[in-house]
Amino acid sequence: MFVSTEGPILHADLDAFYASVEQRDDPRLRGRPVIVGGGVVLAASYEAKRLGVRTAMGGAQALRLCPHAVVVPPRMAAYSAASKAVFEVFRDTTPVVEGLSIDEAFLDVGGLRRIAGSPSEIARRLRAEVLARVGLPITVGVARTKFLAKVASAVAKPDGLLVVPPEGELEFLHPLPVERLWGVGKVTSEKLRSRGIRTVRQVAELPEVDLVSMLGRGAGHHLHALSHGLDPRPVQAGRRRRSMGSQRALGRRRRSMAELDELLVSIVDRLARRLRSASRLTRTVVLRMRFADFTRATRSRTLVEATDHTETLLAAARKLLVEAQSLVYDRGLTLLGISFSNLTPHGSVQLVLPFEIEDGVAVDTAVDGIRDRFGSAAITRGSLLGHDPGISVPLLPD
Repeated sequence: MFVSTEGPILHADLDAFYASVEQRDDPRLRGRPVIVGGGVVLAASYEAKRLGVRTAMGGAQALRLCPHAVVVPPRMAAYSAASKAVFEVFRDTTPVVEGLSIDEAFLDVGGLRRIAGSPSEIARRLRAEVLARVGLPITVGVARTKFLAKVASAVAKPDGLLVVPPEGELEFLHPLPVERLWGVGKVTSEKLRSRGIRTVRQVAELPEVDLVSMLGRGAGHHLHALSHGLDPRPVQAGRRRRSMGSQRALGRRRRSMAELDELLVSIVDRLARRLRSASRLTRTVVLRMRFADFTRATRSRTLVEATDHTETLLAAARKLLVEAQSLVYDRGLTLLGISFSNLTPHGSVQLVLPFEIEDGVAVDTAVDGIRDRFGSAAITRGSLLGHDPGISVPLLPD
């Protein structure tokens, strides 16, 4: 009988993924500050991050902080290929892999001790395999829970390995800033810090009822549990997305409503195709916006019936954008995004009378077929002719 003193969960996270791929493929970039993207920073190497460059930062601001940075255009096909190669290493390590994004995943190695050694030994081999087979640095956190494994990898970056033993969980967790708690964003952070709560220990010392009163029932219960190291969620292999979305950074130039509508059409067109490719339907359309003053806003609309029909989804998205028009004019839009949630499998929806085929479904199917065979650019809407479709970011399968 084997008794492990280590948690069975690994969180593996590639370091500065896009920038690392560029440095791997071009030796002249190694050791130099690298920025991927022009108008907006899509990724930055650690050499650039040390000077304050961050993802989603404007390109001009990034170059002011790091004037000697090398700016390279994104190569999404290269990143997608690298991601697939890394996930092959993950699946060769354990069959229980839960992808979070194209550059990170949870792995459960709890059942492998007899044949593969302790979780920390497996993590060391995993890092060596990713470097040898894919040529990229990766950081791994090892812990008893998903939350602690993810925090461990974040603390160990870049190119590190950190094991959190079960008996030392709170000793590791409690000195960390509150922002390390999963779910603490800018707003929650400000609420906590305004009350003098700066560390995870201070959150843990609060009665749960006080956290609920301060942050709401869901967030209060959630943070109380995490601050005590409690996270019962298992690693789930093959788990499907609960939502899918896409967004476009716009820079700081003012856009007319006509220009924004073109962007919206492009985003919804692409997303609806993804929805149909995954054989799923959606009921809720969400509009996401970021403004020039760095504030954010979301608007959503839930449909009567779940659908994958492009025109139906586009009509809902357009209505949301029109309703937000005053915000757009007042604050200046710098990011526009759409996501679909309340997803259901295609065959699980109750049919409704009068059982008519939804208008336009045949057109959607025909267009998808042409794009699948001849490429995404083979056919497009007349309103999008000459329109820059933007960068298509590689994603995990839907």
